[in-house]
Amino acid sequence: VQLQASGGGLVQAGGSLKLSCVASGRIFNLIQMGWYRQTPGKQRELVARISTAGITNYADFVEGRFTISRDNAKNTVYLQMNSLKPEDTGVYYCNIYAQTDWWGRGTLVTVSS
Repeated sequence: VQLQASGGGLVQAGGSLKLSCVASGRIFNLIQMGWYRQTPGKQRELVARISTAGITNYADFVEGRFTISRDNAKNTVYLQMNSLKPEDTGVYYCNIYAQTDWWGRGTLVTVSS
C-alpha cells in the first residue's frame, strides 16, 4: 500500500491550501482515511478523519476552517484548509486504516505571518 500526498506549500496567513492523498496498492477493507500533522515541537496529532460512510471527525483546533472529503472510487482523501494560521505550519500526513494503519510520507505546509 502506498499513500501519495500532495498540495502542501507556502501560503500567507489567511490563505488556503488543498491537500490530496491517493492510496494505491492492495487495499482491503478500507475503513477510514484521514490527515494528521506534526507541528514544530509537538507530537503528531489528528487533524481530521472520515469514514467510508462519510462520518467526519475534526480536531478542536480546526474550528471550522478545514473540510475533509473523500472519493471512495479513487481511494483519495482531500483536506481543504482555509483561514490558515502560522501555527498550522507543519508536516501533514495522510493516513488510512485498512486492516492496519498506513502512512504517507507527509507534505509540508508553511504559513507565513
